[in-house]
Amino acid sequence: MNKADIESVQKLLETPKNIVIIPHKNPDGDAIGSTLALWHYLKKQAHQAVIISPNDYPDFLKWMPGESTIIKFESETEKATEILKDTNVIFTLDFNDLSRIGDMEAAVSESEATFVMIDHHQQPASYAKIMYSDTEMSSTCEMVYNFIAFLGDEVLIDSEIASCLYTGIMTDTGSFRFPSTTSTTHRIIANLIDKGAKNAMIHNAIYDTNNLSRLQLLGCALKNLTVLEEYSTVYITLSKDELSLYNFKKGDTEGFVNYGLSLKGIKFAVIFIENMQEPYIKISLRSKGDFSVNEFARAHYDGGGHTNAAGGRSDATMEETVTRFKQLLETYKEELN
Repeated sequence: MNKADIESVQKLLETPKNIVIIPHKNPDGDAIGSTLALWHYLKKQAHQAVIISPNDYPDFLKWMPGESTIIKFESETEKATEILKDTNVIFTLDFNDLSRIGDMEAAVSESEATFVMIDHHQQPASYAKIMYSDTEMSSTCEMVYNFIAFLGDEVLIDSEIASCLYTGIMTDTGSFRFPSTTSTTHRIIANLIDKGAKNAMIHNAIYDTNNLSRLQLLGCALKNLTVLEEYSTVYITLSKDELSLYNFKKGDTEGFVNYGLSLKGIKFAVIFIENMQEPYIKISLRSKGDFSVNEFARAHYDGGGHTNAAGGRSDATMEETVTRFKQLLETYKEELN
């Protein structure tokens, strides 16, 4: 953040406000971790803060301190809408376009509150009065750490805030293995551990609480993995029948796409997952090196994200989606080899 933005935030928050904090739809560890960390911080400053999530999120995130206070717009629409009407400030975290909040977009767009964006994705929209956007950051949680430090309040980071921030940084860096993990990231992680984040416990809560059906679903996904050697690419498909067979729950396919990228010589991995309720295909894309899945997703799948991690969707059938994907790869053959 530049000096002017820091001063604007300080002025905005110098007196108690009614504040709403919003993550993106289908929030992940970074989205929930950053919103909860900011919520704890703002509560310490005597603000009336509320987190409103567009919808529910995986059970493996529901151990986090303060999680039980989160309002889900999808199931608590009337309550959430009333709160939005009476808010002074809206923080949007881990997304940079209001289209990323699904059915919440209309209610949020009507608000006359002051918007503050904290996000690390590419090509931000211009809806926020104060915008802290940095695509070089490992995670929104690292940015929230900086945000608190910029305001001179690093001393207020306690074990609860530290645990939330650690979770988001760990998950969005792939347990600190992605290129966005810098020496500064590691220094922040060390500070969070010093402030009470229990790293082993957090890792166990996120990654080591599988049930049998999820592991069986992973087996199904790996069985469906297809290698396209001529494009240094792999793809995985999961149909709604397969999801149903293994009692799919939200979050069960988290990280599946990374197994494809772990194969030697593979630069591009994609997973196509059929939605259980609506007729579309959810797409997650990962890459190594300079191949930008952000640009690929924006160009072909109404999506986006980061250079090496992005998402999108297809409204075609699974068969049509896979066929078109293979056709698209021919255009990118030179980049992938």
